[in-house]
Amino acid sequence: MAQIDINTSQNVNLSFTVANLGERLLAFIVDTVIKVILGFILAYILFNFLRLDNFIKGWDQFSIMGFYAIISSPFILYPLIFESLMEGQTPGKKVFKIKVVKVDGFQASFSDYLIRWIFRLIDFGFFFIPGLISMTVNKYNLRLGDIASGTAVISLKNNINISHTILEKIDSDYIPTFPQVISLTDNDVRIIKENFVNAKNGQDRQIITKLANKILETLKLNRDDIPLTESKFIDTIIKDYNFYTGKDV
Repeated sequence: MAQIDINTSQNVNLSFTVANLGERLLAFIVDTVIKVILGFILAYILFNFLRLDNFIKGWDQFSIMGFYAIISSPFILYPLIFESLMEGQTPGKKVFKIKVVKVDGFQASFSDYLIRWIFRLIDFGFFFIPGLISMTVNKYNLRLGDIASGTAVISLKNNINISHTILEKIDSDYIPTFPQVISLTDNDVRIIKENFVNAKNGQDRQIITKLANKILETLKLNRDDIPLTESKFIDTIIKDYNFYTGKDV
């Protein structure tokens, strides 16, 4: 499978396995089937139990179209809603263990998911031709929405390796300092720990400073309020994450 090499803001190269076209199409099909099933259930409830046809009887065509647009909005917003709530995954993506990530390796934001959703109008227009062409000619299988939002869809099939790399020994009486770490993901902490270990081994203070600043920015913390050295701060972040997620050796 193709690999995407990401150069993080800490100047560390990371490799991820890119989700192939087949995985993305199958995930899309699963999501489509889910939407169709939910749509039939909703229609059955609305028209057989709530008698929606009697409720809208006599409405003009414009009002009827507007009403249908409102009740169908959850299906239209389906990918945006789930990717935002499930940290880059929809039910279909979760089934096939693929995920949307930012090209700097960190968790994508709502604005990134929104851009990807908006570009669906182009990617999935004209019988899906624009998106399929983009993913076919791009070695990283990126559709136009991925390119515009600076994201990529990666495979999580080696997720066990990610879990192993974030493990950190903590004492039974350990007291965490930063509850904000729960907003991070396993992948975020893996990147933090790998960068931190590499920087310590190479005695690269510049990378440690950049990494600490990136964490402060991501967790919205004020450096002036933290009486720790940069190295101690990063080490504490890793241990706190292990504490809150129960990932201890």
